[in-house]
Amino acid sequence: MSEIKIYDISSGVVELQNSSYKLESELQHLIEKNMEVLFSVDFLATEYAFSGGRIDSLGIDENNCPVIFEYKRNMNENVINQGLFYLEWLLDHKANFELLVRNQFDKKRADEIEWGSPIVYCIANEFTKFDVNAVKQMQRNIQLVEYKKYENDLLVFDYLNLDLKVNPIKEQHTPSRNRTTKYRTIKDRMETLTPELKPILKELRMFITSLSDEVSELIMKQYIAYKKINNFVTIDMTNEKIQIYLPLNPDKVEIKDNMRDMCGVGHFGTGDLEILIRNEKELQIATEYIEKSFNQD
Repeated sequence: MSEIKIYDISSGVVELQNSSYKLESELQHLIEKNMEVLFSVDFLATEYAFSGGRIDSLGIDENNCPVIFEYKRNMNENVINQGLFYLEWLLDHKANFELLVRNQFDKKRADEIEWGSPIVYCIANEFTKFDVNAVKQMQRNIQLVEYKKYENDLLVFDYLNLDLKVNPIKEQHTPSRNRTTKYRTIKDRMETLTPELKPILKELRMFITSLSDEVSELIMKQYIAYKKINNFVTIDMTNEKIQIYLPLNPDKVEIKDNMRDMCGVGHFGTGDLEILIRNEKELQIATEYIEKSFNQD
């Protein structure tokens, strides 16, 4: 759908020719072995079979959202409808996915699955404008990713619909999944912010979403995540402070008084650099670092 040209400029200017994988299984195996690097997704299963079909790849992302990968093998295959069918099946069979997560990781991560924001990645050598339009009409988080394989072992991913905005799926909790102890969700904590901090949080959220039309805001159970492809900032909060976490290397930035190196320290959200926001001055400091994080993503 889009035209990307790659040039080798090591000795003159030579355009590299693109091609597709002869067997889509080659691409599938590459992605499954490198999901964390390519998509910030932990691999769970390959060729996951059930009574209604077979899901190419399953994973769980950095926000604990279920992730389905489907690979388009030829132009006649309707991989989008196929991915949508698998997504609906997964939402109706949550226990199957929870068991996979529990067996590969632990009960804690299985309990923290974010069923409101599952993702389907449809990956192919080519999509049409009709495919992109169809996804927009479906109102599901289906991401179309075109790949191009080039000489010199180069692989390029083109995300065709990062600007897709969808409403989160309302989670239906069964009695067996209810917790015996209550905890405060991020929505609960947003309500308890001081009157001074509530407008600062609003300003912060507006600033982040204004960085690009491709920024998605995800309201998780325990934090707010902002991502293009991966998270570039997450927000947590208590009554009198807002905490943001950025995937910046604390050793490579100037650490100011309201910042902390969180490497190896457990916290809600993702990222190793924490910035506290308690007033407008600290908000302005935070926005500088958020832009750095956004631009490196």
